[in-house]
Parts: sequence; structure tokens; C-alpha cells
Amino acid sequence: MTTPDPALAQVRDVAQTLVGAGVEVRRLLGGGRNSRIYHVRHGGREFALKQYPSKRDDPRDRLSTEMGALRLMERHHVEPVPRVVGVDRDRGYALLTWIEGSEVTAVEDKDIDAAVAFLAAIHALREAPSAAEQPLAAEACLSGREIERQIDERLERLRSLAADEPDLADFLANSFAPAFDRAAAEARRKMEAPGLDFAGEVPQEWRTLVPSDFGFHNSLRRRDGSLAFVDFEYFGWDDPAKTIVDFLHHPAMEMTEAQRRTFVARVLETFFNSARLEARARIVYPWFGLKWCLILLNEFVPEDLRRRRFADAPGTSRLDLLRRQLELAGRLLDRVDAEYRDNPYFDR
Repeated sequence: MTTPDPALAQVRDVAQTLVGAGVEVRRLLGGGRNSRIYHVRHGGREFALKQYPSKRDDPRDRLSTEMGALRLMERHHVEPVPRVVGVDRDRGYALLTWIEGSEVTAVEDKDIDAAVAFLAAIHALREAPSAAEQPLAAEACLSGREIERQIDERLERLRSLAADEPDLADFLANSFAPAFDRAAAEARRKMEAPGLDFAGEVPQEWRTLVPSDFGFHNSLRRRDGSLAFVDFEYFGWDDPAKTIVDFLHHPAMEMTEAQRRTFVARVLETFFNSARLEARARIVYPWFGLKWCLILLNEFVPEDLRRRRFADAPGTSRLDLLRRQLELAGRLLDRVDAEYRDNPYFDR
């Protein structure tokens, strides 16, 4: 699906600078939640041109993070991901090899295998000489205290906007806050039982390299049915426990309970050298579910909404968008609140 784009002149100029004159460019809708993706043709070749949000909307250097990740994977022959063809740093674009594929609309059992194999390939890069150059993953969570701090920060930011958003105020005060208090108290208690340090960061030998925002929402189904993985703007070092529970909680992931259990069991085998990983993942499972509830409410924050509008096609009203996000957050909160005692996907 395509749409006229008033900024297409700059996009075409960037594409011509990177690959040569005579390009054909079209915008891909739904190509990214924060960035814009364009399909570029030049002669008989095809490319993906990615435009990143400006530093005004997001101070993180998404372009450098993704280029560093993709170049690390290329040096060590990690597949299947796009390769970097060219970069226009001044204007915030990266030209990547084109991967022909479609959205993953139904998760198959073999896709779980593919996801675990890809995480294993990235995990193996932690020993590479250049791995130390990689940054911490976006919003890395290396301690219980840091997880709690990130949730508190997001909660306070939303509370500061709630005076003008009565539905948001009601959700935060009467639904989210009680669930957070219960889960936080339970997580602290469970962390103390096996002797884990709530405030201390997990040591370097327990950490790994991760895509961070990882899942089938950032993959493409190729013609042969296999998956390719895209979008590494959040790549870096983190606790693999976060990778496990983020994968389970991500609102874009539609998996069966059996597939979730298989994923957990296989990843725990992959990260066998990460001490006490299963215990940490069990404990932080509800915490990250609660964090995802607040992430779903990012659109209430003006700068986050502006970045979302940058990536999305126009059309959805602000009111409809906020109502939808509140509904999604409420459904996720109900599930997390029901599961926080049992952590059902960790029963092996």
C-alpha cells in the first residue's frame, strides 16, 4: 500500500546520492512504528531506505545503533538480516538490502525455532572482539531496582498528563497502581528468596547481546516460508531475562501457550551459561508485563505521539488512537494481574 508523501523529494535525493540517478521510490505504510521505510528501485536492483526520527523527537542515536548491529552481524555472517549498503548520517537515512517478504500474520511452530536460533546466533557474538563496542540495549534492565525505576518514571510521566485525560487518570489510579504495588512487593520477596540482589546489576558474564525489541512483529515471511529479522534500533547488551519476558509480553505477539512454553524452554537452553536466568525471568515476568501496559500508553505523551505520527499514515484521530491504546493496556493488565503468581510459561 502506498500514499503520496510531501517529503518524497528529499527521500529521492538521498536515494540518488546513495545509489545513483534514475531511482524509483515509494513509501511503505506500516514499515516501522518509529521510522519510515521506502522501497527503492535502481535499474534491476531493489533496496530499503530507512528514515529515522529526528533528534528533536528522540535523542537516541537509532541510526548508529542499528548500523553498528547490522555491521557486527555481517562481519560474523549472522543471517537472515538486511545488510548496510549506504548511510546518510546528516539527513538520518540508511540504505539497506531489500528483503522480499510479508508480515507474519500467523506464528507457526517452526517460527519459534527460527527465533531461538537467531537469538542464539546473536548470543554467540558476545565473545567477538568488537562486541564490547556495542552499547547497552535501549532501556536495558540489569537490576530489579532499574526495572522498578523505569516503571516509576513512566508512571509519573503519565500521571503528569492525567489531569486533562480522565480515562487515563482512572486507569492509572484504580487499575494499574494496585496491580503494580502487588507485583512489586511479590517480586522483591521472590528475589530475596534465592539470594538475588535487588539493587545490584547482573555481572557482565550473565549479560548478552540482544535485539531488544525482538519478535515476529519485526520479522518478514519470505517466499519459502522462512523468516528474516529486521529493526535493530534498540540493539545492545542486556540481561537475557528481559529478552525472554519481553518476547512473551509484547502486544504484537500472537502465540499459543504451547509456543510460549517452547520458546522459554529453548531460550533457557541457549543461554545455559547465564547463571540463575530462569529464576530471574520468573521473578521479573510480571514487572515487564506492567511496563508494557505503560508503553502502550505512550501515545498520551505529546512527543511520543508526534514520533508515532511520523511513522504512521495519517487518518486515525487522536481520540480513537488513545481509546484503542487504553483498551489494549487494560487487556494486558488483566492478563498480567491474573498470571503474576503462577508465571505459567516457566513450568518445565
